Amino acid sequence: MNTETTAPSPTTSQPVALISGANRGIGLQVAKDLAAAGFTVFLGSRNETSGREAAAEIGAGTIALQLDVTDQDSVIAAAERIESEFGRLDLLVNNAGVSFLGDRSTPLPERARSGLLTNAPLESVRDMYEINVFGVIALTQALLPLLRSAPGSRVVNVGSGGGSLAANADPENPHRRMFGLYSVTKTALHAVSLAFATALEPEGIPVNTVDPGMTSTALNDFQGTKTVEQGAAHIVAVALRGTDGPTGTFTSDEGTVPW
Repeated sequence: MNTETTAPSPTTSQPVALISGANRGIGLQVAKDLAAAGFTVFLGSRNETSGREAAAEIGAGTIALQLDVTDQDSVIAAAERIESEFGRLDLLVNNAGVSFLGDRSTPLPERARSGLLTNAPLESVRDMYEINVFGVIALTQALLPLLRSAPGSRVVNVGSGGGSLAANADPENPHRRMFGLYSVTKTALHAVSLAFATALEPEGIPVNTVDPGMTSTALNDFQGTKTVEQGAAHIVAVALRGTDGPTGTFTSDEGTVPW
């Protein structure tokens, strides 16, 4: 199926969403849920073929979009395409991210050990920050003109409870032994998200951070305790809340998550 043919007319009244890293896992499920809720969904994928296959799986109203958040040319091209086809963006979901940059067959405990900042090569630190932190800044900045063109637009950033400073400062928290590179980049992402929230609050554009919980995806070698449907649910709920709710929050389906 050629996903280019699934795009509605640019004059459509349907809200338009972009989800980065949406060709699999939580991002794909969020795309499915938003499409079912009536959105025209740009499904961002670094690999164009994977994106087309994912968009074909969802069906009409879902548009594959080649998007590598670490490549400024790719980011600019994505923004230009959305502008040319719709002239606005109602929702941005910053979901793209990685937890490990090595051999995918590496067992999860070994991944966690290699991510400790006592072990992580500086090159890996820089590479993961490029994806998990700088990529969010680059994509959000590039899409701000389109978000500003859509009354009621909003941004949802996918964070992680594993990046909570308050939780990891608690000696009783057993998970703090894994507070390494991935978690640190998520801590930085939370700060970035709050900075965008405070800057955009006067313009009425909410920016909120969501912790999907330990969801079974490639990110954790499919060892999570939640299904992708459960992991995506709160992201979608915050996205559908629009401008009626607060901004600058960090929440999960269990309530407020400490920064």
